[in-house]
Amino acid sequence: MKTVDARKLDIKREWYVVDATGKNLGRLATLIANILRGKHKPYFQPDVDVGDFVIVLNADKISVTGNKLTAKEYKWHTNRPGGLNVRTLQWMLENKPEEVIRLAVERMLPKNKLQKRFMKRLKVYTGSEHKHHAQNPKDINEVVKLFKNF
Repeated sequence: MKTVDARKLDIKREWYVVDATGKNLGRLATLIANILRGKHKPYFQPDVDVGDFVIVLNADKISVTGNKLTAKEYKWHTNRPGGLNVRTLQWMLENKPEEVIRLAVERMLPKNKLQKRFMKRLKVYTGSEHKHHAQNPKDINEVVKLFKNF
């Protein structure tokens, strides 16, 4: 058998929409990262961008287990003296809920040149409305069957 590489002509990008209401943050981010990479497709290659678009609705209504709301912290540094910034998950969900999902997905993707491309195909909204109706997004449940833990 010959190994066949995915070509640009072979790649068909689909649009998927997922409602994050009541979904666990980690499991949701894993599912989204796999779809952005294209791991659900039969011609997946780790070094080729074959993934799909994902629209996430109701980002502010995700759930987390345990005491993560107060214990989980998001840290970054401004590279200035005393520039360490720390925010809890609870603060992030109140003020920047889209950022919580975006960061969770970004940190589950491989740290290489493709990561930026994958993240451009992720669209996150706090409400139940989005502006991508022209792309006819499919429900994520069509792909969920392939991943057992969701």
